[in-house]
Formats: sequence, C-alpha cells, structure tokens
Amino acid sequence: MEKRTMLWIHDFLSLIYPRNCVCCGNGLWGQEKVICTFCDFHLPRTWFHLEHDNPVSRTFWGRIRLEGAASYLHFNKGNNVQQLIHHLKYKGRKDIGIYLGARYGLSLKNSPFFHTAELVIPVPLHRKKMRQRGYNQSEQFAIGLADAMNIPVGKQLIRTSPSGTQTRKSRFTRWENVSGIFRVPDPIKLSGKHILLVDDVITTGATLEACAGALSLIPDTRISIATIAAVKI
Repeated sequence: MEKRTMLWIHDFLSLIYPRNCVCCGNGLWGQEKVICTFCDFHLPRTWFHLEHDNPVSRTFWGRIRLEGAASYLHFNKGNNVQQLIHHLKYKGRKDIGIYLGARYGLSLKNSPFFHTAELVIPVPLHRKKMRQRGYNQSEQFAIGLADAMNIPVGKQLIRTSPSGTQTRKSRFTRWENVSGIFRVPDPIKLSGKHILLVDDVITTGATLEACAGALSLIPDTRISIATIAAVKI
C-alpha cells in the first residue's frame, strides 16, 4: 500500500512538474535524470581523459604545468551541449551540472591522469555575479565530480574583482581580463595536494590559466583541469 501511494505521489508531482529531457523535451522514464537515455547516448563525448596529449592539454602547453587536462563533451553552436550549458547557467538547472559531473567523475576516477586528485576546486564567481545568478554553475559540476570521485569540494580559491564577459574577446584580451584577479587566502591548506580545477566551458583557457597560476604558487601543489565542454580549439 505504501509503495502504491508513493508511486501515486510521484505521478501526481510529474503532472505539476513534468520531468522532461533538457535536450529533446520528451518525458523522462524510470531512473532517467536530466536527459533521456537516447540523448545521453548521443552526447558528443571527447574521451580526452584517456589521452595525456589532447586538444585541451595542448591549450596550456608553455603556459602552465598540469598533471592532466580534459573536457567531457564537445561544444558546438546549436548542439545539445549548448542547450545543457544554457539551462545550467541561465535557467536555474543546477541539477544539470551535478548530473554531468557525476557521469564524468566516474571516468576521471579511472583515468591514469586524474585518479590521484584529492580536491575539486571550481572556478569561482565574483560575489556580484553570485548574487545575480544565485549559484556558481562550475561549483555544481564540481559537486557531481567530487561525489563520484569520493573527494571533497574546496572553495579556497577566490575571485577578487569581476572580469566582465569574455565573449568576443581575443585570447590575449581574455588573458588581460582575468590576469591577477584570483588568489588563495590560506595557501598552506593546499600545500602538497593534487587539485582538480574545474569550469563549465573552455575556449581559450585564459580563465583557467589565471586560476591555475594562482594555485601553482603553492609549494608542491599539482594541478589538473576538467570542464564540462570544450569549444573547437
């Protein structure tokens, strides 16, 4: 009787709050979350976490020393990945970040380049942006990753000033826009750790480079980078 009641409540709530796939809009069934099985199967995965020399890691060659660098998905204008990122950032769908993080975390946990990570740190938002959006989309991704990898999420990295939008800026202008705006108030807590630095999308890598630069000043710290998606680099 109790199980039947729970199923009735679930069906009733589904009528009020429809569980639809973010990508195709069709209803979700059973244990499906965020996106349906069909759309999940057809997500454009990169498999970069299996290669030390990949397009994301090459972005940082000669700029910052990394243990590993990878992105879960390919980002192209108009594809399902853009839809997922848009809903994550602007539609309040924090669950998308957690879901994708959990899925990718299982892969990173078994990757030779990421499995020793001890702490996940998201690229921070400035407090003004946090007030506007209400949450940090990269932190949601970090939560999912950390849960799957069985490691904590850290907030030891802070953004000291807003950087403005990076859209339509050149690589050098993007770097100028974020140079020196990140710092670690209590670096001793991160000394000797392998940190997984995460963001939503990587384009030129300027923001991640600035964050990694601040973290790399800490003695004996190793840094890896992971993002939800990467545009064509």
